[in-house]
Amino acid sequence: MLEVLIFDVDGTLADTERDLHRVAFNAAFRSEGLDVDWDVDLYGRLLAVTGGKERLTYYFTEVSPERRPPGDLAAWVRRLHARKTEAFAHLLATAGVQLRPGVRRLIGEARAAGLRLAIATTTTPENLVPILQAFGPDGASLFEVIAAGDVVELKKPAPDIYQYALAALHSPAMAAIAFEDSENGLKAALGAGLKTVVTVNDYTRAQNFDGALTVVDQLGEPGRPLAHLGGRVPRGGMIDLAVLRALSEAQPG
Repeated sequence: MLEVLIFDVDGTLADTERDLHRVAFNAAFRSEGLDVDWDVDLYGRLLAVTGGKERLTYYFTEVSPERRPPGDLAAWVRRLHARKTEAFAHLLATAGVQLRPGVRRLIGEARAAGLRLAIATTTTPENLVPILQAFGPDGASLFEVIAAGDVVELKKPAPDIYQYALAALHSPAMAAIAFEDSENGLKAALGAGLKTVVTVNDYTRAQNFDGALTVVDQLGEPGRPLAHLGGRVPRGGMIDLAVLRALSEAQPG
């Protein structure tokens, strides 16, 4: 029986990567006097590395090592990432957060039906606050477990963050469905034994989602039906609880 829904955040609850996280990284670079700008295409490629600090480390060691400063790289990355987190919070405070279509509806349905909700994300807890406030001032209270950031050592595609969330929920994977937007996220969820719904965005649309229950462009709203892209076909133009229960009893395909 379906009892738990576990959500990724960036790209899944809200489409934050291109115009918020990317812009915040570039603001952090400017604040450090760095001649670095992550354009839309480059950032899309860098998203293959999950975790902000990990992404910075990869860029300054593998992509542009000539821009790496002398000294302790890990300490410098932590400071730079803290500046990025501040810039991200400022952007969210001024631009606000738009939840992806169908997210608010589905979470409301799940809460009303007594399902348990959780978050499993690589983003830092500080970044979560304004996103969760998009649900209302008590948005964080909607989620029984919030697994975020460095609470586990290995980031997605490792399954650790989902295993952590399931352990905190005292729930077996068979009673839950995960929601992801990326190939790395799907691998993490599948690695934890979770059936997974994928909602793609512009950065992830062409990725490999073999093993997902269903792949859609968004969760759907009345009058704004989803587009089915792979896996099982959800009926009715929306991912609702009836569809999720049917999917939870199905084999991935």
